[in-house]
Amino acid sequence: MNIKTELLTDPRHSKLIAMRIATYACTSDAAFKELMHCFLSDDFRLAQRAAYSVSIGSKQKPAAIQPYIGVLVSQLKRTGIHDAVIRNSARVLEDISIPEEFHGELMDACFALVQNRQTAIAIRAFSLTILFNLCKIYPEIKNELRVIIEESMEFETPAFRSRGKKILKYIAV
Repeated sequence: MNIKTELLTDPRHSKLIAMRIATYACTSDAAFKELMHCFLSDDFRLAQRAAYSVSIGSKQKPAAIQPYIGVLVSQLKRTGIHDAVIRNSARVLEDISIPEEFHGELMDACFALVQNRQTAIAIRAFSLTILFNLCKIYPEIKNELRVIIEESMEFETPAFRSRGKKILKYIAV
């Protein structure tokens, strides 16, 4: 399978196509590398379509995404790319163990995303979860996270408030 061709052939990208590509990408390191190459492409449409397959693939085979954690962290800070790339990077990062070398950069990126009201809500919600996960390692960021959530609650969407309330419940302890 040529992943790039598969991602771009059908004018209507679907969950079924994304799952088929992710399953194929998980068959070998070379195939997953090909998917990541598409994900990191400057081609707006290709990167957008590859993003969902990366997210699915990382759940199917978590070890496959490990070499690319630094890449996912750096995606959170990029501008001029499709929201799907940032959203799926954050979705993957909220569910995996992050090596310590990326913690500082990841915290900075997530705090910036959470505080930017122009950022898509799904990205902000995933970033809240990443920060909550990092609170378990760095309890000193709990207060900053709590303040950001509490100050934002009345102006936020239901999705943000829901995630925020859950996090506040756990960090208040």
